[in-house]
Amino acid sequence: MKQSYECKLLLKTELCSGIYDYVLHAPEIARQAQIGQFVHIDCGGRTTLRRPISICDVGEDFLRFAFQVKGEGTRELAKRQVDEYIDILGPLGNGFKTTDGEKAVVIGGGIGVFPLLRLARRPDTAVFLGFRTKSLVVMEDDFIEANKNVTICTDDGSYGYDGFAVAAMGEYLLDNKVDMIYCCGPTPMLRTVKQIAEFRKIPCQLSLEQRMGCGIGACLTCVCETKDTGMSKYKQVCSSGPVFDSKEVVL
Repeated sequence: MKQSYECKLLLKTELCSGIYDYVLHAPEIARQAQIGQFVHIDCGGRTTLRRPISICDVGEDFLRFAFQVKGEGTRELAKRQVDEYIDILGPLGNGFKTTDGEKAVVIGGGIGVFPLLRLARRPDTAVFLGFRTKSLVVMEDDFIEANKNVTICTDDGSYGYDGFAVAAMGEYLLDNKVDMIYCCGPTPMLRTVKQIAEFRKIPCQLSLEQRMGCGIGACLTCVCETKDTGMSKYKQVCSSGPVFDSKEVVL
């Protein structure tokens, strides 16, 4: 059973309207966290259920995550102030499985870019980040600091590559052989990346987003459909994922 920790909020930044970046003192979680795992957060206020949020980054003694205000829980979380303590359970779930020496593509969209920062630091990695418009581009400097081969894409062409990140990735794949694709983003992006990867016979790992209850596999709130049959057809994203092999899940 994972333990919860009282973690002190060290730094709070509003990246753009309604999207916040938190850095907390959390040495116990930082020591354990694998790329792609998440934490389950007591947001405070009148909310009773914790909220799952992907781990963006860790250091020797800090935990970093970013989130968008979408409902009551994240609204309460956004009210927390520097030097307050936040109850955090984690790290939880199964993250990305990486291999030394692989040539990879990392692709994310919107708030799905946050858990990909640590992957971007790996050598021989090309990064494609998609946003709806220029005003929603976040963490560009962090990714460029992590990796010099970063392509920022906007759906409306207002900044960077004019078009979807999957289109930019597709152009890259025409001239570059890769061993793995890592993806986190909205379902349409995951579905398209899955199709491209399977067409080109490139192994691919997808990080899924689902509403969660317990976060530890004790309820059935966050099930996703897989290609297994029988009792194994539906799996819990919190405990079996959030990262799955693209060939395993049905999108």
